[in-house]
Amino acid sequence: MGALPARPVYARVDLGALAHNLRAITAASGGAKIMAVVKANAYGHGLVPVAQLFERLGADALAVAVPEEGAALRAAGVAAPILVMGALLPQQFPILFDNGLAFSATAPESLAAIDAAAAERGVRAPVHLKLDTGMQRVGVQWRAAGAFIEQALRCKHVQIAGVYSHFAAADEANLASARLQLECFLEALQNFERLRAPLPLRHIANSGAVLQLPEAQLDLVRPGILLYGVYPSDECARSIAVRPALGLHAAVTHVKQLAAGTPVSYGGSWQSAQAVTLATLPIGYGDGYMRALSSRAPVLLRGKRYGVAGRVCMDQLLVNVAADTVDVGETATLLGSDGTQEISAAELAQLAGTIAYEVLTNIGARVPRVYAGP
Repeated sequence: MGALPARPVYARVDLGALAHNLRAITAASGGAKIMAVVKANAYGHGLVPVAQLFERLGADALAVAVPEEGAALRAAGVAAPILVMGALLPQQFPILFDNGLAFSATAPESLAAIDAAAAERGVRAPVHLKLDTGMQRVGVQWRAAGAFIEQALRCKHVQIAGVYSHFAAADEANLASARLQLECFLEALQNFERLRAPLPLRHIANSGAVLQLPEAQLDLVRPGILLYGVYPSDECARSIAVRPALGLHAAVTHVKQLAAGTPVSYGGSWQSAQAVTLATLPIGYGDGYMRALSSRAPVLLRGKRYGVAGRVCMDQLLVNVAADTVDVGETATLLGSDGTQEISAAELAQLAGTIAYEVLTNIGARVPRVYAGP
């Protein structure tokens, strides 16, 4: 592992686990190309180091949410194809052109605007046509795909690099709606044959579909949270063995003994019926450790489980170590494993009333990332 930062808080990212996950997903994807989703700071794991790793390991393409993420990857020397997913406004186009990023065309108007902007530059813009098969966010309704594809074929400054959609419920036990979405997508794709146009890369499979819908693999799959060793939901099949890659740690900065009945933290909402020892950790909701975990979440110290005591503050929180002893400088684990104990992103999500995606992506930029493994 790299040298620890001066700040006694860090997220440890296991590169070996990430490599294992990518290889396992690739092996299970039936020869489909892999577009590794690295948006939102690679789900909290660190955009540039993670994207560089996936590129070295043979990922065919990368996906980001906003053009600035793609620009940061290009500045770091990442050469793989990068798709910017989601709707774009014309003021964002220069970032994509300047960095060789692929556009998502999500409506006839956006496709026309991309074509016009590319014509002004005298280039052809790589474009993935986005079809809406049931998510209802962005994209042309699948029933109108024929006219949209015809428009794209008429565009002289657009290269149709792909056509895609997104599942709304491929991580659920009941896959009826996901299968209906896939059916709608495949029906929309028949327009290419009708128009005697070559099929571009077809992609719809997210992490849930990679795990549960092999018929949705098509030409390319877009794994996201699965790459990071976290399953997309409790209902989703664990058909691929992946390893969590991120641990969140903080050193104890203060220890004190409290008498029974002493109110703790903001609002004094927590107190113990017995005398206790409290350990202070220099991490809080300003770092992305959610306030909703107040007096609920476990913390690992010396391989044992303890509990957060009182409200999580912006920059600090307190841990009740009961009658045990702890020393200033000892490392606590807020996410990850210590000995035989583990705190998963799914566990924290359940306690906070959210999803594992938010637990990971909430970890803020002021938390240093430390990379370990080959």
